[in-house]
Amino acid sequence: MMTTPPTSALKWCQEVTRTHSKTFYRGSLLYPPGQRHAIWAVYAACRVGDDIADEQTPPEAEANLAVWWQQIQAAYQRQPGDSDMQQALAWAVNTYPVPLAAFAELFEGFCMDLRGTTYHTLDDLKLYCRRVAGVVGFMIAPIGGYRGGDTTLQAALSLGQAMQLTNILRDVGEDLRRGRLYLPRDLLDQFGVREADLHEGHVTPEYAALVQHLSGLAHHWYDEGRSGIPLLEGRARLGVAVAARLYRGILDELAHHHCDNLNRRAVVSGKRKLWLTLQELDVQLTQSILCPIDWAEKQYARLRAG
Repeated sequence: MMTTPPTSALKWCQEVTRTHSKTFYRGSLLYPPGQRHAIWAVYAACRVGDDIADEQTPPEAEANLAVWWQQIQAAYQRQPGDSDMQQALAWAVNTYPVPLAAFAELFEGFCMDLRGTTYHTLDDLKLYCRRVAGVVGFMIAPIGGYRGGDTTLQAALSLGQAMQLTNILRDVGEDLRRGRLYLPRDLLDQFGVREADLHEGHVTPEYAALVQHLSGLAHHWYDEGRSGIPLLEGRARLGVAVAARLYRGILDELAHHHCDNLNRRAVVSGKRKLWLTLQELDVQLTQSILCPIDWAEKQYARLRAG
């Protein structure tokens, strides 16, 4: 087992996490230091693969994604390699029981993006959400520890899927401009939504109804995910609960702006994030005694600064 954390590599992972997902980062700050570092390592590894699939052209992306997958597998074989990503992940997965199978599914999800997969049905979209985000729950749960076996893992899967569907609903306009549409064809037909209207930025009543429908599915997954939070160990409950509440806040913002995700991006303000964080901490800390008051006060200060 690799016992010495690679300080420089983990610092890089921290910056990747803070830069690319302030919501996820805020949740991670509520974990103890060792677990927090492992979560940053896992997030950064996922982020590198996601950036390859999202931002590079197919020939280059295919080659680089193959290299990424080789580095992930090497990390599990205790080979730290030369990159910050591989060094940090090698430490994390050999310190905590993060399953390689979850990364294998994530890899398949990235390949779906590279193939330009068309999502004909809602089931197609559900599979994509599982592969690119749901399985991240399988990675994070073992780091913080959990009880309840597969029941808890299924809740973690639902929570990850909810977050990914939230991302999709937030980014419809941006994705269209990049030539991608994740909304299922069967739902577009069911609700009478014309793709031409989407490209022209027309938020029709039919389209608003479709967004509300998918938002309802995301809320359902959030509810399933929350059912597993009490089975997480110690401070992991706080980190996951806060991250889930902040992500769910994106759906609130989307609804507040009448489902317009074609011309604007639903964003939760920093002030609103802090308020939601404090609300969720109050809920979690009144349900069970997880930490001393002085620790909670320190986390409050860290969240304000982060």
